[in-house]
Amino acid sequence: MGILVINCGSSSVKFAIFDDLDADPIVRGSVEQVGSPAISGHYIVREADPVPIRFPGHHDHAAALAATFSALKADPQLQDLSITAAGHRVVHGGQAFSGPVLVGESEIERIRQLSPLAPVHAVHNALGIEAAIAALPGVPQVAVFDTGFHQTIAPHVYRYAVPEFLYRDHQVRRYGFHGTSHQFVAAEACRRLSLPLDSSRLISAHLGNGCSATAILNGRSVDTTMGLTPLEGMPMGTRSGNIDPNLHSYLHEQTGMSLQEITDLLNKKSGLLGVSGLSNDLRLLTEKLAAGCEAAQLAVDIFCFRLARELAGLTVALRGMPDALIFTGGIGENSALVREKTLEHLTHYGFELDAGTNASHGASTQGIITRSDSPGPPAIVVPTNEELAIARATREQVCTH
Repeated sequence: MGILVINCGSSSVKFAIFDDLDADPIVRGSVEQVGSPAISGHYIVREADPVPIRFPGHHDHAAALAATFSALKADPQLQDLSITAAGHRVVHGGQAFSGPVLVGESEIERIRQLSPLAPVHAVHNALGIEAAIAALPGVPQVAVFDTGFHQTIAPHVYRYAVPEFLYRDHQVRRYGFHGTSHQFVAAEACRRLSLPLDSSRLISAHLGNGCSATAILNGRSVDTTMGLTPLEGMPMGTRSGNIDPNLHSYLHEQTGMSLQEITDLLNKKSGLLGVSGLSNDLRLLTEKLAAGCEAAQLAVDIFCFRLARELAGLTVALRGMPDALIFTGGIGENSALVREKTLEHLTHYGFELDAGTNASHGASTQGIITRSDSPGPPAIVVPTNEELAIARATREQVCTH
């Protein structure tokens, strides 16, 4: 079963093809600057050299996917490959979707209707599905939602303390994101630690340009840090995370900035970038910090403290100490500094870092970066694999219908 996984962003398309869902994809690629004449893309078959994708004519998502499928079909390395299903990452499922679904016209329309909750993503996610249907007629299409894993969170956790009509009429509640990643690494961490997933307490920290943490009790999400939108929670690459809700009014009165300008400021110019004034790239900030840059130091200090505070808060939903703390995502998997500084704030939970294994990201210890004699639970680095998780969910959905 050749399963195609598609992730459509506002100006990019990422894709992978799996033939064996216990192995790496046989094809992986991306298209950048969709919608621009500068559109470009490539794919890699297994470990071969990158193959460029040509884009004649239009440059929108439909054209990007059509050109990609044309290139893949013409590649002699892939002549025996048959795509039997396609899985799509969809960022926001609102309350309409609690898990993966086979997609038809009605589902696409419902995804489009969620655009007020995910204005950057919903339309492009729908466009990607429509383009795949056009390019692969008769092939089942499955939508896998970032928010789906968090639909098990209880009302007293997901509701905001605002008037009922906002929830009833406008769907104002906490949804959470990165659910596919949190679900995948939770299962993988339990496998590595020989823990039964269905009787475990876990905290997962997905740290990249977007960051969220989730409390996972017996394999189910019971609390998470992102909310109505991906802006809530801890500071991120360019997002502020939690701020005083009255900041919008204050900034408008003091500076004359519009609502949209303030929203853009908090989403695109804050976080690590805003505090440092340098970059949202943690790797660059780490270099600057080592060279004595105070702004980079402050940005990293804020990031790690706020992360630790969010992680500690999630223990409430677990009703006990976690069995493990998971670090994943680009920063979580690769920044020994962030892991070290974060765990320094959590020593009262019994986390005692092993400096050597942390420096190697747990390469020789199945990802475990705390000492074997640590009095607290283990902290473990688990690489996420959202594409594989989507492929598995797609296969399960197709096979059960």
